[in-house]
Amino acid sequence: MIRFFRRKAKGAPPETGGISLRLLQRDWRCTCCGETHRGLMDLAAMAPDPWPEERTYEPNAALRLDSNFLSEDFCVLEGGHFMIRAVLEIPVHGIAQPWGFGCWTSLFRANFDKYLAGFDSGDYGDEVLWPGWLCNRLTGYSEEESEALEVHPRPDRQRPLLIVRSEDSLLGRAQRNGVTADAMLELFSAYGHGPTAH
Repeated sequence: MIRFFRRKAKGAPPETGGISLRLLQRDWRCTCCGETHRGLMDLAAMAPDPWPEERTYEPNAALRLDSNFLSEDFCVLEGGHFMIRAVLEIPVHGIAQPWGFGCWTSLFRANFDKYLAGFDSGDYGDEVLWPGWLCNRLTGYSEEESEALEVHPRPDRQRPLLIVRSEDSLLGRAQRNGVTADAMLELFSAYGHGPTAH
């Protein structure tokens, strides 16, 4: 299941042309949920794509490492696959702030343990990135079974930032070069959302 989240608006950049861009730079009503938004809505995956059970969150404090577990921040599959929720950002041409895909990445057990140890304090030692694999497909941008990632942990309980390692994949190019407002509206539409100016 994919959810959209309203993003707090910042100062709008100057308009650079295009109906799609102008729609995303002002208030717009979603044709699906009926809510009014300004600018971009972030997209979030409730769980990693391989999660086999109902997408119901347990408290973080109930974390189990020997079986299936899902909370808002941590996921364990069969006691052997470890995942965390993170954010993959994609710039949108003409919009001041990037669009965020709230998704899940795998981690080696040792790095998962480091993330747990620093989750409250934000202290992850001298390491600034970990390897990971994207655990959610993004319609229109996911060519491969999975994308290799750099996982950048952040302080203050901010979710880690994800950088796509491939410069040639659709998702890697989108993250490095940005996408148009038209492409962003196509992505919204693929998940049943889209703006109607009012």
